[in-house]
Amino acid sequence: MKIKTIGLIGAGQMGSGIAQVAILSGFDIFINDSDKKNLETGIQNIEKNLERLIIKNVITENDFKKALKRIVKITNISQFKACDLIIESATEQERTKQEIFQSLKPHIKKETILTSNTSSISITRLAATTDRPEKFMGLHFMNPAPKMQLIELVRGIATDDETFDTLKKLVAELGKQASISEDFPAFIVNRILMPMINEAIYCLYEGVGDVKNIDLSMKLGANHPMGPLELADFIGLDTCLSIMNVLHDGLGDTKYRPCPLLVKYVEAGWLGKKSSKGFYDYNSEPAMPTR
Repeated sequence: MKIKTIGLIGAGQMGSGIAQVAILSGFDIFINDSDKKNLETGIQNIEKNLERLIIKNVITENDFKKALKRIVKITNISQFKACDLIIESATEQERTKQEIFQSLKPHIKKETILTSNTSSISITRLAATTDRPEKFMGLHFMNPAPKMQLIELVRGIATDDETFDTLKKLVAELGKQASISEDFPAFIVNRILMPMINEAIYCLYEGVGDVKNIDLSMKLGANHPMGPLELADFIGLDTCLSIMNVLHDGLGDTKYRPCPLLVKYVEAGWLGKKSSKGFYDYNSEPAMPTR
């Protein structure tokens, strides 16, 4: 199957990033978000990012104009009927994702492939809520999607070979590299990354070090480009907590128990960069540690 037109559900940081990658790779994009303001902001962010690429001589003015013509804002999911592929990139809540896929059933072609950008939720369970589990896969882009080269491909138990082969080819057409993960909680990247971030939060919680020194230690001591607490803020502390809960519930091991301090920050609405405060306060320049 040849993918030409892609439908995107969710215009947040991940959704708009995926859209940017797709339009620059020559795909037509239909993008939808339940929040109209979020949809407008997502499109504006794509335009700003493309303008930066012009300044850096990565793309030309002509490339910019062509790319923007490939993206269409839609307000009703019935408009997804022209799409060969749907990428769901909504909030990391399983019930919300299930409802989205169920609502799509009357509005898409029988050949349309369904995918989720989930970073941790069972692909097999999500596929089971659809009318085409054989045409369902995990298509997990890393954040930020335009810069990160990896996409995790995750097959559900019912995913057929044609769907897998089509999406593997799509990853190459997007200029990315694919890693293949089995359908276990949090897949490969977050199965390894999130416990490290959670342990860094435990170090803060237990007073082993403060925010500045924990991040400095991992940047200079382990050659990480970003400290784990800064990275948690970038990902979103609510997303980090959701993934840790998936790991804890799905694997039943106490080593995946979310740090109480992470829970407390999320309860306070300190979600990281997107809320202007997390382990750092982004209302000042440069951002200042909150502990």
